[in-house]
Amino acid sequence: MNNTIFVSGASGIVGYGILKALKKYNQDIILVGATVHEESVAPAFCHIFEKAPYTSDETYFEWLADVIKKHQVDLLIPSIESDVFAWNQNREFFAELGVCPLLNGNRLITLCKDKWHFYQELEEHNSPYAINTSLEFDSDINSFPLLLKPRRGYASQGIVVVEDTEELTKYRDEIGANLVIQPIVGNVEEEYTTSAFFDSSSTLCAHMTLRRKLSKQGFTEIAYTVELPTLPTVLQELADIFKPVGPTNFQFRIEGEQLKLLEINPRISSATSIRTAFGYNESQMSVEYFLYGEKPTQPEMRTGRSVRYTEDIVFYDRTDI
Repeated sequence: MNNTIFVSGASGIVGYGILKALKKYNQDIILVGATVHEESVAPAFCHIFEKAPYTSDETYFEWLADVIKKHQVDLLIPSIESDVFAWNQNREFFAELGVCPLLNGNRLITLCKDKWHFYQELEEHNSPYAINTSLEFDSDINSFPLLLKPRRGYASQGIVVVEDTEELTKYRDEIGANLVIQPIVGNVEEEYTTSAFFDSSSTLCAHMTLRRKLSKQGFTEIAYTVELPTLPTVLQELADIFKPVGPTNFQFRIEGEQLKLLEINPRISSATSIRTAFGYNESQMSVEYFLYGEKPTQPEMRTGRSVRYTEDIVFYDRTDI
């Protein structure tokens, strides 16, 4: 069946990772890629390119409706945070058009917008995976060095390591309103990114974990396939709290022998192209589940290491030479 799939943020590492994964899955799928950047890599990975307005633009949803109708889109996949949040607040828009947006549970998406509210939810359930988070410095529960994290942020952007009280006072006016305080948990050598797929009842269907090293932009740069024996139980316990649906990304560190949850990304994340290369194609799972009703099962995956690098994409003026 020649379904048409729309992918937002197609010029970014998540967006073109999704497009590449869908091409690998089914050559007959028609891929529409959209981005605000006209001169981008996106046209190399999709069949149809659409220049998008910013999600915050007042014309955005009118533009999106036109694109959906023009290309008879069946499924829309957001690859950037702004689209996830905007689409979630406008679910009735997609319902009226009779089209399926790949959106996680409304409650999880809402909680992921604010690290303080997210932490409070874990605390309410006495979760052992919570990292102590506060809105003010307390020497009884915080010790230097510590982290200041934006309450609303992603991809490790805006995180500050604070070494002493004098440095902490520089951020006094922002702590609470815009920043939360956390201890430094574990170390960078034991940071894990796990992608899991949940059905509509938030039951775990499949998962894959990578031990990773981050780039300066906050994306996975080097990754090693790993298996953590307790992870299926951990994921289902967290799913019982947050009720995820579809592809969901969990980021962990290990403190002693205890997994600690850094954050949840309620969408397909930046390592999706790496996971696809090892046999975990969550974009394929999404199409088969949300369009065809086929529940994913744990795939057979290869093991190894992945290293990201810069590559050139060339668009020639002439193709007849």
